[in-house]
Amino acid sequence: MKMLINAADTIVSDALNGLAQAHPGMVRVMRSPDYVIRADAPIKQKVAIISGGGSGHEPMHIGYVGRGMLTAACPGAIFTSPTPDQILAATHAAAGDAGVLYIIKNYAGDRMNFEIAIETLLLEGIPVTSVIVADDVAHPNSDLRRGTGATIIVEKIAGAAAEMGASLEECTRVACHAERQCRSIGVALSACTIPALDRPSFHLGDDEIEIGIGIHGEAGRHRTTLMPVSYIVDQLCSALADDLGLRAGDRTLALVNGLGATTQIELYVAFYEVARWCAAHNIVIERSLVGNYMTSLDMAGCTITLMRLDDELLRLWDAPVCTPAMRWGL
Repeated sequence: MKMLINAADTIVSDALNGLAQAHPGMVRVMRSPDYVIRADAPIKQKVAIISGGGSGHEPMHIGYVGRGMLTAACPGAIFTSPTPDQILAATHAAAGDAGVLYIIKNYAGDRMNFEIAIETLLLEGIPVTSVIVADDVAHPNSDLRRGTGATIIVEKIAGAAAEMGASLEECTRVACHAERQCRSIGVALSACTIPALDRPSFHLGDDEIEIGIGIHGEAGRHRTTLMPVSYIVDQLCSALADDLGLRAGDRTLALVNGLGATTQIELYVAFYEVARWCAAHNIVIERSLVGNYMTSLDMAGCTITLMRLDDELLRLWDAPVCTPAMRWGL
C-alpha cells in the first residue's frame, strides 16, 4: 500500500502538526497529551462542547473545532479511543465557567474513557454532561448501535446553541433532541488499510459490497453483490425511514458522507438517488451535505444520514460555523 506519510507511527502526530500550520488563527494544537482547541478558548459564560475519537476519520473530530461547533477535540491513535488524560487536559484548557458538554460516539472505548473523565471532573466541581450518539441502524439492538454520521450533526447543533449563549442544560437538551432525530447506515465497496498493519482490515470480493458497514470495518447487516447505486440507496433509505418513522411531509436534512476513497462524482450520484427516493415518498430535503465528513481511512463507500428537522433544529443548523472543515453563514 502506498501512502503520503513519513512512517506509520508518526502519521497522527504529523497530521496534527499540519492542521496547526494550516489553520493557525482558528485552532491551537497541544501535545503530550494531544488535543485540538479553539484559538480563543476558554470562553467565559459559554458552554464548552468537546468530542473526540480515534484518528483515521478525518475531518472528524479535529476538523470541527472552531466557532459554532466544537471547543476542543481529542484525537486518539488510528481507530483508537482518546485517553482520559487527553480528555481531561482538553477540558481543563477549554472549560470556561458555564460547564462542559461531551459528545460521545457509542463505542466501548470512547464511552469508558469519557466516563472516567466525567467522574474526575465532577469531583473537581466542574459541571459536565454528555450525549451518546448511537445512530447506526445496521445493528438490531439499539443499545449497541454505533455512533456514525449523526455525530457531525449533533456537534453542529450543540455548538450553535453554545455559541448563542445557551446554558449547559439547554445545550444538552438540543443535542439529545438532534441525536434522537437522526439515523444512519453505510455501505462499503472495499476495506480500509490501517497504516501500521499495511493490509486491508477485511476482504471483499471484486463483485461484493457490505451493507451496514461500521466506520472501523465492523461487519454490517449482510454482504451482497454489487448493484446499481439506485438499488443500494433504496435499501439504505428504506432502513433509515423505517427506523426513524419518517412519514410523508416530514422535513429532513440529508447527509451523504464519503468513507475516504469514494470520489465526489459518486457521492453526487448517491445523493441524486437519495433525493429521488425522498421525493417518491413525499419526504422533503430542506438541507443537505455531500462530501467527506467522517471517513474511514481509504475505505470505499458511503454512509447516509437522515435527520427529521423542525424549526429549532433548522435554526441551529443554519447558524454560522467556522471550522477547518465546515464553514458557512459568516
